[in-house]
Amino acid sequence: MNALGHLRRVARRHPDPADAAIALAVFAATLLTTFTGHGASPEAHRGPAVAAAAVACGALAARRHHPLVVLCVSAAAAEVFLAATDGTGGVLILLAPWIALYTVADQVERRLGLLLCGGAVAALAVVHAVQRPALLGPQNLAFIALGGLAIAVGDRSRTRRAYLAEVEQRAERAERDREEDARRRVAEERLRIARDLHDAVGHQLALISVQSDVAGRAIDSDGDAAREALGHVKQASRRALGELRDTISLLRQPGDPVAPTSIPAPGLDGLDDLLASLRDSGLGVDLHADGTVVALAPAADLTAYRVIQESLTNVYKHSRRRRARLHLDYRAREVRITVDDLGGSPVTPRDSPPTEPLPGATHGIVGMRERVLALGGEFSAGPRPDGAFRVSAVLPYQPLDLTPERTK
Repeated sequence: MNALGHLRRVARRHPDPADAAIALAVFAATLLTTFTGHGASPEAHRGPAVAAAAVACGALAARRHHPLVVLCVSAAAAEVFLAATDGTGGVLILLAPWIALYTVADQVERRLGLLLCGGAVAALAVVHAVQRPALLGPQNLAFIALGGLAIAVGDRSRTRRAYLAEVEQRAERAERDREEDARRRVAEERLRIARDLHDAVGHQLALISVQSDVAGRAIDSDGDAAREALGHVKQASRRALGELRDTISLLRQPGDPVAPTSIPAPGLDGLDDLLASLRDSGLGVDLHADGTVVALAPAADLTAYRVIQESLTNVYKHSRRRRARLHLDYRAREVRITVDDLGGSPVTPRDSPPTEPLPGATHGIVGMRERVLALGGEFSAGPRPDGAFRVSAVLPYQPLDLTPERTK
């Protein structure tokens, strides 16, 4: 079996020399069985017979390149050889057309190949029957059976090759799908982390930026105000560090040491602390709630908190008088969140200490929209008719056993 497998591998790597070797082997076997031994054929037509055998067998060297031509040439030359030798001892020449039949069944399109091979076997059987009366004689039946066997083996080889090619294509497609899925998951995780960093740390950094500016302006004229502003900066810095530590802990690999988070994922149950922090920093917030409070799923709860946090932070940074109204409307199947800027036009240097805009300020609205739409909600942000800015989000109630995130 090892030697046979080695020969097959060599034949696959060097098909043309292998075909030439097969043609030479059939030619030699045919001549030995025809012109040697007790049943040797007469020498009268030996020259034409040898030439016909050379053509019939030599054509096999090109069987992979021109299978139909090789079948016709080898079959015709084999019949000439049999006629020249009177059919005595030269039946091995029929190996040439049988190999050609195998090649046609193996390489030509299945339906056409089977049709051509069947016609060739039938035609050769008729020729043999005419040359040797007895249409259903044992020689003709053996010839038809061996021809059918060659066709069946060739068809099986073609089918197996097509099956292996399909399996390989499926494996390649599966590998590409896995790679694309991995890239998609990485991109989604990267966007999620970017949103978390912006929503959590960005909010605290905005407070630090404003309060440090206030402290810098008041440090010479109003020491108490400066100390209060620096206290807010210290408090916001601690929160920012804690939230950054929680986010970074999500990037650990499964085998890394566990670093427990000190602060759970925020939700509407932490809304009072958020409003208190903003009010201490100088933002006036009017809270109105309608309907019966409903517990949201973790993903919706976190998204609601982040939308409120980002919207109020934007009011704090950009509003003239730093006043906002937060309205929570609990409806039958959804909660509607509305944040209105009540401070009028944006802050100017005459009204309040200016703040430097943070790079990528539009990321906050983009992140809010992505979070809300990912849960099947609605989101809008833009100026009202009176010129002030409004952020509105509608989040559907979800079963509490849903996963925290769901992408579209």
